[in-house]
Amino acid sequence: MGDGPLEGLRVLDISTILAGPLCCQILGDFGADVVKVEHPVAGDSMRGHGSAKDGHPLWWKEISRNKRTIGLNLSAPDGAALLLRLAERTDVLVENFRPGTLERWGIGPAELHRVNPRLVIVRITGFGQTGPYAARAGFGTLAEAMSGFAHLTGAPDGPPTLPAFGLADSICGIAASSAVMMALWHRDRPGAGDTTGTGQVIDMNLLEPIMTAVGPGPTVYDQLGVVGTRNGNRSVNNAPRNTYRTKDGAWVAISTSAQTIAERVLHLVGHPEVIDEPWFRTGAGRAAHADELDGYVGAWIGERTRDEVADAFATAGAAVAPVYTAKDIVEDPHVQATEMITTVDDPDLGPMRMHNVMWRMARTPGRIRFTGRAPGADTEALLVDELGCDPSEIADLRSRQIVA
Repeated sequence: MGDGPLEGLRVLDISTILAGPLCCQILGDFGADVVKVEHPVAGDSMRGHGSAKDGHPLWWKEISRNKRTIGLNLSAPDGAALLLRLAERTDVLVENFRPGTLERWGIGPAELHRVNPRLVIVRITGFGQTGPYAARAGFGTLAEAMSGFAHLTGAPDGPPTLPAFGLADSICGIAASSAVMMALWHRDRPGAGDTTGTGQVIDMNLLEPIMTAVGPGPTVYDQLGVVGTRNGNRSVNNAPRNTYRTKDGAWVAISTSAQTIAERVLHLVGHPEVIDEPWFRTGAGRAAHADELDGYVGAWIGERTRDEVADAFATAGAAVAPVYTAKDIVEDPHVQATEMITTVDDPDLGPMRMHNVMWRMARTPGRIRFTGRAPGADTEALLVDELGCDPSEIADLRSRQIVA
């Protein structure tokens, strides 16, 4: 079995927290040879994010898996020159510096395409390469605020709520991996005319992907003048839809997007009479009576344990799920059986569990070949073995902190 459908593809990851590295992780999971470039002294800031064990950053082990590492000071002319030499034999480059930074260092798209016209360049920023906000610092939190996500998240009488994890960055990283494949298909597909074999620049920002995920709010406002409001765990599209506490103190979530599921739930909790109400026939009608429906469902669930609720819903053919912690995820039998969490060997920490590759492909499944590596672990292999640099030249560059 090979490494995946992208085996033979070379990717330069010169990005940091979080969208760019996730994009490159996905490409690496499915076979691409990803080279992670980080500052030779400071290292990549991802190394300092999240929990660590025995001094080894755990998030780095996952986000930088399947990536060879090299320390390279891109702001120094000698470091920029080495990047251009690496780019000559690269298919994709992913960066997330502020607009104009690469150009200032002499490694902007014009120079990169001069040495390699086939290169696909992904530029990830907070707000894009153009427009009045282009020069602003961009972070996922800002995108989560400006996308409408925070405005719609939280209790009706509470403040806008931000996620406790990198939601905007993660959505952007997944979207960026899709954009890369589109650009590669355009480059390599037969019959593309005078564009065959040429790369392009992908202008990717954190705001647009999560704005799409939040839903059609701008269209609703444009057509109806309506602005959405916070509804807690409820939905304006259907009910009952909420989280409910069980007798043993656990929490479960249910959804009744389908009319048949809503009917089964109300039969199950002992209130079939509401099914004949005219308002029950549509999701919006049920949402307007959420207090009543939540009362029926919440009372029934509150008298039973989580396992009893799960068994009853399964028998009734209704939809329910427990609210999981990380511990619950790792111990779940379905997660284990389908290997959503897999165990890999790490040279520093031994066997460790982490998210598996993100989807299953029958013929080219991809795999985790190795975990995130130490700083500069592959400098010699890349610069000496591949580029033909003299070891004495590398020693000189190290002494000047150009490489690590």
